[in-house]
Amino acid sequence: MDATEKLVADHLAHRGYTNVVYEPDGNIPPDFLVDGNIAIEVRRLNQNHFEGGDAQGLEEVAIPLWKRVKELAGSLGAPTENESWFVFFRFTRPVEAWKTLGPKLRKALETFVASPIKQKSTVFITKGFELEVFRASNPHASMFVMGGCSDEESGGWLLSEMETNIRHCASEKSRKIKKVRSKYKHWWLALVDHIGHGLDDFDREMFRDQVSISHDWEKIILIDPRDHSRWFEL
Repeated sequence: MDATEKLVADHLAHRGYTNVVYEPDGNIPPDFLVDGNIAIEVRRLNQNHFEGGDAQGLEEVAIPLWKRVKELAGSLGAPTENESWFVFFRFTRPVEAWKTLGPKLRKALETFVASPIKQKSTVFITKGFELEVFRASNPHASMFVMGGCSDEESGGWLLSEMETNIRHCASEKSRKIKKVRSKYKHWWLALVDHIGHGLDDFDREMFRDQVSISHDWEKIILIDPRDHSRWFEL
């Protein structure tokens, strides 16, 4: 059992499943069998190469950058005037080091908060990086919430990258189980999410609102690789 499979096993135990068999039919699908009739295939969800794309770019640059901007945005307090604002950034490589970029972004957002007139605008721009804000239709718990990002070199942002790769994984695994699918009544796909790392509640809401994925699995489960108890279903 590899690390990805072990994390899924811990996840199933956390959810209270006790009758869990690893590789019930040997080294063929499924990876786990639950209660004798739920077959579960496991896969790591990460960015894949599509038409020559840079598979490492999102995980090594965009994801850490997304998380830092998100943490910064959330740290700036509750909404003023009962209004929240979405934050959207776009970037190209190389990205300025966060130790210098972070303070500049904080100052730009604090200046926006202090401004008596607020409207959709680009509040910060430098070589290879732009930060925009636009009004949310409803107030949230914080003044600023993440609206998205765009990697100008890959042409994608977090949720679209997740959508693309979930589709790829679901199709790949469907082909893999085709010959044995009739053996079990239920088939679930468990994806250990190394792109969005499980997403938070707001990102999940955005994902469900903006992303529609057709697939032939009864359930697709996304699990945070850092914490097997954090998960959501598609």
